[in-house]
Amino acid sequence: MKDIKKYIDKKVKVPFVDREIPVISDIHVDKDFGTGCVKVTPAHDPNDFAIGKRNNLKQINIMNKDGTLNINAGKFQDLDRFDARKQIIKELDTLGLLTKIENYKNTVPFSDRGKVPIEPLLSTQWFLKMDNISSSCLKELDSKKPTFIPQRWEKVYKDWLDNINDWCISRQLWWGHQIPAWYVLKQSEASIDQNTPYVVARNEKEALSKATKEFGSNLQLIRDKDVLDTWFSSGLWPFSTLGWPNTNDSDFKKWYPNSVLVTGFDIIFFWVARMTMMGKTFTNNIPFKDVYIHGLVRDENNKKMSKSSGNGIDPLLLIDKYGSDALRFALLREVAGAGQDIRLDFDRKENTSSTVEASRNFANKLWNATKFVLINKTFSENYSLNESDEKYLELSDKWILSKLNQLNTKVSNLLIEYKLGESAKLLYEFAWNDFCDWYVEFAKQKFNNKESHNRKISEKILIKVLTDVLVMMHPFMPHITEELWHKLQKKPEQILLSLQKWPVLEKKYINSQIDKSFQELFDIIRLIRNLRVELGLKPSQLVPVYLISDNVQLTNFLETLMVDIKTFTKSSEVFICKSKDIDKNDFAKSFSGIIGDIEVYLPFNDFVNLEALKDRLTKDLQKVNSDIETLNKRISNKNFIDKAPKDIVEECFAKLKEGNLQSERINKKLKLLK
Repeated sequence: MKDIKKYIDKKVKVPFVDREIPVISDIHVDKDFGTGCVKVTPAHDPNDFAIGKRNNLKQINIMNKDGTLNINAGKFQDLDRFDARKQIIKELDTLGLLTKIENYKNTVPFSDRGKVPIEPLLSTQWFLKMDNISSSCLKELDSKKPTFIPQRWEKVYKDWLDNINDWCISRQLWWGHQIPAWYVLKQSEASIDQNTPYVVARNEKEALSKATKEFGSNLQLIRDKDVLDTWFSSGLWPFSTLGWPNTNDSDFKKWYPNSVLVTGFDIIFFWVARMTMMGKTFTNNIPFKDVYIHGLVRDENNKKMSKSSGNGIDPLLLIDKYGSDALRFALLREVAGAGQDIRLDFDRKENTSSTVEASRNFANKLWNATKFVLINKTFSENYSLNESDEKYLELSDKWILSKLNQLNTKVSNLLIEYKLGESAKLLYEFAWNDFCDWYVEFAKQKFNNKESHNRKISEKILIKVLTDVLVMMHPFMPHITEELWHKLQKKPEQILLSLQKWPVLEKKYINSQIDKSFQELFDIIRLIRNLRVELGLKPSQLVPVYLISDNVQLTNFLETLMVDIKTFTKSSEVFICKSKDIDKNDFAKSFSGIIGDIEVYLPFNDFVNLEALKDRLTKDLQKVNSDIETLNKRISNKNFIDKAPKDIVEECFAKLKEGNLQSERINKKLKLLK
């Protein structure tokens, strides 16, 4: 329509109602869509409403609240909206005004409850003017009040405040805080319309006083039936729960402003901004120092969980099965970073979750560790370490104290930065691996000698480490840690774990060299255990182990822990040698491996069934080679490389690399056996 401009400011008639409407131009209309001309309904569409305001169009409502058309719809009055649309198409066709019908996709809001399209309607509501309120919060944001974690969400908050509209604070609900407004009618009047005057007051007595002064005494008051918007009421929460408006209330003075708000990114404007604006307006303070934005919990299809979608998980099902602490810890461990969504695995048929089950197992681990400590307590003196104890500390004691204090430092710093997921993972790894899997095993060796002073030192350290871990774990698993912590106290009924201070950091115990040495020790033990598995040795079969290295510092360290190595690896003997002192030809019939500066050998000739071992390795090789063949076919397929997600392709290459290494290792072992 090249000559469309000539129609602007002219009038056209709406069919059926004989109503004249103006032809206008507006930037919102897409000239390339359809004919480039669209009808505008300012009373029935948010975008059209904005167009109408810009162009001073009449706001004509043609619909009743029950979805039928009203008198403004002319001959279609009283028809249901869906029936009316069908009837209008027939009428247009009859009049010869229907050129063609095209299908196209459109975004239509649907009611979650009614499952039908939502029809926007104009209605009389109460609004709160926002310019001064939002600008005061924008000024505070210049001073990082509040601070957003992660910081990127600050922009979302600022954009809302910069582009804010007046706030519709009224709702037509049967429950809520009633709007503090009273309509003023003469004694003879019985109904209210949009021209009825009103007063706003704190209560009816004040409203009557205001109305009398302005309108005289011959009047009646009728309070508006609307209630305040839920977000308006919620926005008052940080201070209204603390004795406000009495700013001298002890709770208000102690707890306001609050320290941190934890919430989801989807309600930054609806709730966070409402609270900051209300707090600044009524108390002259932003109600919280920090705003921690967490992610959303998504279902197995990566869709946001919600009541309306019906895809949520009833937490009570998981709590009944695994415990509330397990569910809480599982969610925290899954947090990759502040603001990152969580995808929670869940079998809807079985009401199970492997993620939550793993956290339940961790809770069991803490329980059993505490039980082990309590069973092995043999004395009742003070369990805190003193200076005289330090000369009796063994290497394993020094190592666990070093790891504990490093944990204390890292978790403290992470919690300050609101890195909850990283904190949870560190606590999990320390408690499960360092403490339960390793130090408890070292302690068992000392407990064989009940009179040993080292036993008492080990008991003290066990209780110290476990107590500190329970304190640090308390924010993540409050119920089980409170229970276990009380079991370790002399007077458990007098104190609460939730009231304890953070464990004291003792930097003197931190020793990076001992950490490195123990890590090498654990790698050596794991290698020996793996070699035993490859040889098919039973736990009861004790075989000698040879450790060969020219690293004097490492070999001296290993010699100190010879008894522990022998016990942990189920070895008959552990020999530590320098390379110049041995002939490697003596180890021709050995499975071996290298860890850093040390070579590990397990002789097999006198301990295993060689033919059975060859058969098992041959079957393993066949399976590995079959997997390699499958992977090679996938990566040689150009469609797979070009179209598959990047992480899937990278995983395929990683598996192929690992498969080739496994094949190489098995072939070496088979060659050795032959």
